Amino acid sequence: MTARPYLISALGAALLLSACSESKSPPAPVVKATPKADRLTIRAQLVADLKPVPATLTTRDMAEARARISGTLAALSVKEGDVVRQGQLIGRIKDDRLSLQTGAFDAQVAAAAAEAARAQADLARTRDLFSHGVYAQARLDQVEAQAKAANANLSAARAQRGASAELGAQGAILAPASGRVLVADLPVGSVVTPGQAVAKITAGPLVVRIELPEGQARALKVGDQVDLAAGDLPGAAGRGTITQIYPSITDGQVTADVTAPNLPDDLIGRRVRAVIKIGERQAIVIPRRYVATRFGVDYARLVGADGAISESPIQTRAGPAADTVEILSGLRIGDVLSPAEAGR
Repeated sequence: MTARPYLISALGAALLLSACSESKSPPAPVVKATPKADRLTIRAQLVADLKPVPATLTTRDMAEARARISGTLAALSVKEGDVVRQGQLIGRIKDDRLSLQTGAFDAQVAAAAAEAARAQADLARTRDLFSHGVYAQARLDQVEAQAKAANANLSAARAQRGASAELGAQGAILAPASGRVLVADLPVGSVVTPGQAVAKITAGPLVVRIELPEGQARALKVGDQVDLAAGDLPGAAGRGTITQIYPSITDGQVTADVTAPNLPDDLIGRRVRAVIKIGERQAIVIPRRYVATRFGVDYARLVGADGAISESPIQTRAGPAADTVEILSGLRIGDVLSPAEAGR
């Protein structure tokens, strides 16, 4: 009889501990039903068919400073990256033969000038004697003809000397256009020939030149918008406009020029990522809030006919707007979606 109070006390303590443990256990999770207003029924829509194309930052034209005579490059005063103006002297070609030839013509000019001076003196003396009846008219005519021939020889010698001097002056290399020097790698002392390029200079406004296969070139039109990667063109606008389509086809590629504001001119020839529109197509585009990403995998919450929600893996890519995605696989037309954050 004495053990009964102890048994009752043990049972009471056990019940008290059990009640305390039940009061501290977390409540069961409650799943909120998705409002029908937030559900999305998938439908197809027309989107622009975009195609990435290779592009290069360049200028509309390229000018080459060429040698006009043969000889030795005596000086080149520019280097890559320098800015020059049209007509600026950037180098000089020297040919010793032209200097010797010009000296020879100088001597011929001096001799012709002396002969012309002698002929003029004879003519003046003959005229004086003719006026006094010493010489006949025939003698005067002969001396006048000799004076004219001497003057003609002097003019010819001067013309030859001028041509030789002008040929030597053509050793000056002038910038054909205002712009930035891209290539000037010919060392001083090199032997050059007429027509050889000594430097390459940018000319005209900056453009982004794109290329695409000839089969897709019919979709291009002057005035179309082209998306340019902002990271490839610091400070420039992310979108440009096609201003010229070249009619010639090279290696199956069609070339077009794209202009955009604030194109940088520090690195001519850099590669640029560009995307152009070549048509339209049907696609599934949904708002980004209907997509959840976990461990690099995208999921969509499907709503069944009975209202049950299940998650399905999907494949996506960037949509036409910043807050949309395009569904590549995993969903079909008519599927009903619930927002990714619903029920969490």
